[in-house]
Amino acid sequence: MGELSAWSGFAAAQATEELEIELLLEAVYQRFGVDFRGYARPRLRDKLFALLRARKLATISSLQERVLHEAGVAHELVRTLAVPQAELFDLPEDTRRLRTALGDSLRPTALPKVWLAEPAGVAEAWTLAILLAEEKLYGRTEVFATVASDELLFDVRNASLPVAQLTQSQAQYQASGGVGRLSDYFEITNGEARLLPRLRERITWAQYSLVTDASFNEFHGIICRRALPDFGPLLRQRVLRLFRDSLSLFGVLGLDRELAPTDAGAADYQLLFGDGGWYKRVR
Repeated sequence: MGELSAWSGFAAAQATEELEIELLLEAVYQRFGVDFRGYARPRLRDKLFALLRARKLATISSLQERVLHEAGVAHELVRTLAVPQAELFDLPEDTRRLRTALGDSLRPTALPKVWLAEPAGVAEAWTLAILLAEEKLYGRTEVFATVASDELLFDVRNASLPVAQLTQSQAQYQASGGVGRLSDYFEITNGEARLLPRLRERITWAQYSLVTDASFNEFHGIICRRALPDFGPLLRQRVLRLFRDSLSLFGVLGLDRELAPTDAGAADYQLLFGDGGWYKRVR
């Protein structure tokens, strides 16, 4: 009887916790317009409880109170649930494949457009810019980088990187196919590095919701390898349909993993490499 009672207590606590999470996500959407409701619960829960520990809070409800009533807490929550910040060229093998895939796809196109959807901070966008410059594609390529909220948009538009990261990332840059010095692509001020203006100006940053917004252009490349693992099954299929509707014929799609046969649009793509989530749209 005691074991049954203990299990009932645990189940009740779990149910309460799940309800608190749903109420928090609904409150964030209703109050701030940022929609995390379709995110996969296990990953989202881990991020929420990391924030609870950092703030020394006992319950999700106590976090919700602060999100709604204390300045800055909502922004902290959005940052916590967004794609974590990455370093330059942090996935060299991935970047090497990106060089090959985009190079082959964009060269025949007069004015190519690439969509970087919910990147891992400014470093992922700057990695793409450097890669395109080295492939002699950047001068005629428009890069659209989108993030889920105005707060994240403010962060990336004003971002810089510690100058030490350029040295730390040099080996990864070379492993990805880079042949120069990473520091040559940056201006340095007071120990902070920013991508050169001639490269930054080709990146258009915008607020855009993969959860609710419609297709806004036709692209020759779409890259979303960081955010997709956070999405629940229904949201993932919604986003895959969005990418299918936004990708030109023979355009390149970069995903977090290989498509399943039942995934939206799976029959319209050809796998580019022996493994991984790199595809060309063929119909």
